[in-house]
Formats: sequence, structure tokens, C-alpha cells
Amino acid sequence: MTSGVVLLNFGEPTGTDRDTVVDYLERIFFANASIEGEATEREARERSRQLAERRAPGLLEEYEEVGGSPLIDHASAQASLLGDELDRRGYDVETYHGMQYTAPFITDAVEAARDDGVDHLVGLPVYPLCGPSTTVQSLDELDEALDEVGWDVPTDRLTGWHKHPAYTRTRVDNIRSFVEANDLSLGGDTRLVFSAHGTPQYYLDEGSRYEEYVEEFCDVVAASLGVDDYALGYQNHENRDVDWTDPDVEDVIETVDAERVVVEPVSFMHEQSETLSELDIELREEAEERGLDFYRVPIPYDDERFIGALADLVEPFVAGYDPEYAGLRQCECRDEPGTMCLNAPHDA
Repeated sequence: MTSGVVLLNFGEPTGTDRDTVVDYLERIFFANASIEGEATEREARERSRQLAERRAPGLLEEYEEVGGSPLIDHASAQASLLGDELDRRGYDVETYHGMQYTAPFITDAVEAARDDGVDHLVGLPVYPLCGPSTTVQSLDELDEALDEVGWDVPTDRLTGWHKHPAYTRTRVDNIRSFVEANDLSLGGDTRLVFSAHGTPQYYLDEGSRYEEYVEEFCDVVAASLGVDDYALGYQNHENRDVDWTDPDVEDVIETVDAERVVVEPVSFMHEQSETLSELDIELREEAEERGLDFYRVPIPYDDERFIGALADLVEPFVAGYDPEYAGLRQCECRDEPGTMCLNAPHDA
């Protein structure tokens, strides 16, 4: 039996074509239209197009500054490396990557797996910190893609996995290595600042535990580094008149009492515009205007330990043993049978 593992992700245009960027943004705004209240589909699509047209110039400028987003290349590398690791472990597995908002779409990945004769599918969102518009929605889109192509294949699904020990160790060691390479020492005049992707308050009010997961993970990483005084801020995209997670990372930088900051993009799995532009250019400028030396930790997207953690997550499903043996339980954020995570209580 051949298993197919689909790594699910957000996506981002690789170039600076305006129409491509507007279409990409319109998909995002339409998928999250509910945060602005009830509307007909036509109204939601019109509003999404307006928001996309308004946001596009700024995003195009970011892409031009960084020479295009490497996210797709990084996602492709992750899928290839995961396939190699699972092959090394002796499993007959094909790996794919599908994006929510830009090509290759999740439907493209599903069609590729079907055409390859895959007998069993595993959906793994590359979002360790479970959120409704990322992790949960990407799995919903995987199910929609299966329906769209008319493929009835046994499918397993994973959600939140930030508690995986190897993943945590990867991020901890990556920060430590970066700090040592730059001859720094965390604490004193050097402040560790975690920067997480923001989310609309709407989702938190609806019951999402995303903010709790972020805070929990930052606490563990900081403790593992021996840091008891750190800051956490969110990269919010306030394109709509709705509340987002607080505080903004820009506000955090304004209040840091230190000589330098080491910024860890804690919820990002690839380099993309939000790391290369929002942090490396925009946040750096704000820090340096305050007289702070600015250091940003790179994303360990192809670290062999990270790839090993991804392989650990899917191994029960491709090997055919009880995923509870690996600490996985029925997910509570996506309460659909066959959706497993590392966040659910073990006594549930």
C-alpha cells in the first residue's frame, strides 16, 4: 500500500505580478469574510475584492523589496525531505504540498496523489500552533478537494503539533546556535522577542485556543534557553475594521528596555514576506530608530530535526499502528472523527 502525505500550507505568490497578488488576497479575504458579520456570497466577494485591491500595492512593494517570496520553494523542499526521511524509515510514501491561497492548490496536491495511485492519504498542516483560519481551514479544504475530485480514499488528518519534543528542541537549538554565532548572550541588555502571526479576535472569542498555544510554546522555549524575561508580540494585518491579537510586535519594540533585540518568528515555518519584509526591513527600521541593535533568527525550515519531527507525526498513520501510542488524540479544535493532535487532554 502506498500512502500519500500532503503538507498543507497558506501559500504566497513567488513573483510580483499584480493580478496574481490581487487574486491571492481576494481568496484570503473571502475565506475569512465571516469576521465582518453576515453577508450574502455576492456581498462578501465584492468586499473581498475591494480589500484585495486596497492591500495589493503594499504587499507588492514588500515582494519587490525581498525579490519575491521563497515560501513555495521552502514548502517543496520540506515535502521532498520528508519523503526521503520516510523512505529511509522503510515506508512506501509519496509526499505533496498544497496551498490554501496560491498554486499549487490543495486540489492540485489531491489530484497528483490520486493520479499516482496512492491508496491512503495523510493531511498534515505545516502550522504547529493550531488556528481556525490556518490548521482547521486547510483540513476542511482538503476534504472539499477530495469531494471535488470525487476521490473516496481513506484519509487521516493531523492538527496542532507544537508540543512535539523534537520540534521544540529544533527551535530552541536554532535560537541558541544563532545567538552563539553572533556572539550574544540572552538576558541583560539583550532581549528575546517572540513574534507570532496574529489572528482576528473574532476567532479567539469563538473559542480558538491559538493565543494559549502561542504563549505556552514561548514559555517552554524561553525556559529551555534559560530566559525568564522575554517579550511576545503579534504580526497583525489590520486590513479590516476588526480587533486583532494584542500586543502588536511593533508596540513591543517601542517598549523594550535593552540595547538589542533577538527576534524569533515563533509561528513561521518558512521564510516569506512576513519574515523577510515585515521583520527584516520594517521592524528592523523601527528598532534601529530607537537605538536598538536588531537580530532576527532564521527559520529552520529544512533542519533535519524538523523534518524528523514531521516524519514522527505521520509515522503512526503510514505504519498502521495506533496514533495514541505516539501521544496523538482526537482533536478538540477540529472535532471531526479521524482528526488527531498533540493538544487534546490524554484523559479525554
